[in-house]
Amino acid sequence: MLLISHDRDFLDRLVSSVIVPEGQGRWLEYAGGYTDMLAQRGTDLTREARKARGQEDQRGEIRGTGVTAQAQAELQRKHQIETLPKTIAGLHDEARVLQKRLDDPNLFARDRPAFDQALQALGEVQTKLDEAEDRWLELEILREELSGSD
Repeated sequence: MLLISHDRDFLDRLVSSVIVPEGQGRWLEYAGGYTDMLAQRGTDLTREARKARGQEDQRGEIRGTGVTAQAQAELQRKHQIETLPKTIAGLHDEARVLQKRLDDPNLFARDRPAFDQALQALGEVQTKLDEAEDRWLELEILREELSGSD
């Protein structure tokens, strides 16, 4: 018997397998109810549908924008190259302030929570700084390669 229902709980209690459209004309059968299907598939159907709406069509354009994915990526890279130096400088300043706070020899004994907070914040800032500098370096290398190939 083939049963079609929107009631997921009803399907969980009644059916022994679920047939799900996977896109592009493909249908897959999963053993058990709706919850079992989600566990086997490893994802939620609604999330997949939302993701599919934002994907590129066959021409490489983001739906509804008229901008190709490659052009959009190029604009993002250009924006990052322009903004990353300011971001890096800001992170350096933030790290300097945190380090100055940690340089106080009495901070640990006087205010342990403040010391721990400053230490954790410095670690997070340093991680962000490393990531930003690595990204900037990647973009600069890419820009040099592209300008060399012109």
